[in-house]
Amino acid sequence: MPPCGPHAAACLLLVLLGLLSCLQVATARPAPAAARPHPPDGAAWRSFKHLLDARRGSRVAGLAELKKHLARFGYMHPRTEHDDAFDEHMEAAVKRYQSRLSLPVTGHLDPATLGRIMSPRCGVADGHGVSVSLSKSAVSQFTFLDGEPRWTRPDLLVLTYYISRRATVDYLPQEDVRAAFRSAFARWARVIPVEFVETDDYYGADIRVGFYEGDHGDNDPFDGPQGVLAHAGGPNDGGLHLDAAEHWTVDLDADTASMAIDLESVATHEIGHVLGLEHSSLPEAVMYPYIGERERKVELTDDDVEGVQLLYGSNPRFRHVPSVSPGRSSWLAGSVSLFCVVLVMLVTHM
Repeated sequence: MPPCGPHAAACLLLVLLGLLSCLQVATARPAPAAARPHPPDGAAWRSFKHLLDARRGSRVAGLAELKKHLARFGYMHPRTEHDDAFDEHMEAAVKRYQSRLSLPVTGHLDPATLGRIMSPRCGVADGHGVSVSLSKSAVSQFTFLDGEPRWTRPDLLVLTYYISRRATVDYLPQEDVRAAFRSAFARWARVIPVEFVETDDYYGADIRVGFYEGDHGDNDPFDGPQGVLAHAGGPNDGGLHLDAAEHWTVDLDADTASMAIDLESVATHEIGHVLGLEHSSLPEAVMYPYIGERERKVELTDDDVEGVQLLYGSNPRFRHVPSVSPGRSSWLAGSVSLFCVVLVMLVTHM
């Protein structure tokens, strides 16, 4: 490249600015993709699609089953006798559901609401967690389990986990399952001062992982494919159970099944419960209760990180990079790329 002559300092400054800008884009953590809408025509749960557009004052066969479903996840009183009338209590429950899950609050079963209801989800209930006021004007979207439980140890916090060799699915190699959980645990360990170590000692493990079907002895039976995917107890419980009836995968690129569920995504979510987090109302968050078929969601958002760090503090080695919204990220990347191209053209022709 020919010398820049009297403008050498200015040329050098431009080059440095360009390189720094490119580096910023390359190292910034992209925001996870927003959860995809789930149209109300899938096979999830029992089919509730005939309830589309039901609203206060209507009576529709099958509404009682939906009320039981909402009661199970914390939106209606669990001991109430449910009927098929869309009354004021049902309307209030629907509004609570919509508000909690960041849906338009309409009070009726619009496509977005019914589609969300019929999507695969975590078996831990919503709506009972403790939200946190981050400032006078902001409230967190993450929540804690009742009582804000957390794991405690007198020294460095090390939690052991056991993955059952018997309670498993035969089409996934055991090493692939172990690798998915190692990666999921590592995502949380990166942001908090907690170490996770796999053990062969079932009875001595803090966290016990296994695949089960139907009634598996914890008073929370699984319901078959495309319903509840998994559930986990909080700190000092340690149970992390996955529904063996689902079609699990550790490689969405290689597994083309339309209803494949990404194991690492669900594992990462359930470990959040094991650590003491409840559900988040932020659809992009790992701790949002729903995930779609063939959806991969493993990157912790700022919401997930802030929540778990309030329980355990920050890993001293963790370097926080604020999330960038998809729109701004795309704009910034495009602008800097254009800047770099123009810069190279100018310097080359000097």
